[in-house]
Formats: sequence, structure tokens, C-alpha cells
Amino acid sequence: MLKRIGIIGDIGSGKSFVATQFNCPVFNADKEVIKIYKKNRVCFNKLRRKLPNHIKSYPINKIELTKAILDNKVNLNKITKVIHPIIRKKMNFFLKKNSKRKIIVLDIPLLIENKLNRKSDILVFVDAKKKEINRRLKNRKNYNKKVIDRFRKIQKSLSFKKRLSNYVIKNNFKLLTVKKRVKIIKDYIINERNSS
Repeated sequence: MLKRIGIIGDIGSGKSFVATQFNCPVFNADKEVIKIYKKNRVCFNKLRRKLPNHIKSYPINKIELTKAILDNKVNLNKITKVIHPIIRKKMNFFLKKNSKRKIIVLDIPLLIENKLNRKSDILVFVDAKKKEINRRLKNRKNYNKKVIDRFRKIQKSLSFKKRLSNYVIKNNFKLLTVKKRVKIIKDYIINERNSS
């Protein structure tokens, strides 16, 4: 039976970095969103209808999106309501395509919030130091603290996500250490599930 691992944690905690270390097919929602903004005209038309004062150019412009998010608190919800069903469809396609695999990884920032997880999912919480997270976020292209704060507000608290998780992985952003920690968790998941 296919085992689904959901990677959860704070923005900038290194979820995608951890996800790739499992060496399994990964559904990366952030990468899919970038593709949607670049290539999905239906999405563009829907966003333009919902946010006519902001969304004007196709492919969807990051600057226009940022301005929309900062102008009004409700705009982020409007954007996610358009994007979420497309991501759900893409995730379902990914699951079908990889249904014969033993393990797949779901790297979806709003996995819990959008109820994309199942009870049987194995949740791995990525725990990183706040100072390190902030340092890494500041190095990101198009970094905007206000936008990140808006995204954090629509997410469940980190303490809630941590409690919900089956495993916690401390991320010190060092490849070898993370690889070792992921291997321990992956081996445990395989062995535990095989013996049950």
C-alpha cells in the first residue's frame, strides 16, 4: 500500500530541502503554483475577475500578486480559493501516476489547512531555529516580511502542527545531518509499517 509522507513546518524551515532527501517522488505545491501562474490562463482569468484592480498581466506577475496581498487582508483568501482546487487536481494526478510506489512525499504548505491530508498520512514536522529561518528568508529573491506574515496568519500554529506530527526532524540546514535524520525516519516508517 502507498505510504504518504506529509512534510509540514514553518515558512522557510527547509521543508522542500527535507522532502527531497527521502529520495521518493515529491509533490511540491510551491513549484506547481509557479507553473500555474506562468501557464494557466483559466487561473489568470479567474484571478483577474476576483481582483480586477490588481491582476492585469499574463503570465501572472509576482509584483501584482504581492500588491494585492498587501492592499487587503481578504485578497490572499481570494487567491488561495482560486489556486487551491487546481493544486488539489494536480496532487490527485501525481498520486495516480505514483500509485505503484511504496512511498511518496507531499510538500504542501497548506496541507493541513486545506484538508489535503488523510488520517493515514505520516506527518513529518520540520523544526528549525527562528533566527536561521529569518536569515534564510531575507536572502530569498522578492523577500517581503509583510507578505510572509500574511501567509503565516492563514496557517495553523506551529505548536498545533508539531503535536499532529508522527515525527519531528531538526533541520540545521547541513546536508549530511539532514540526510542521516531522514534515513532514520524513512527506515523506521518502512519497518514499522511492514511489521504492522
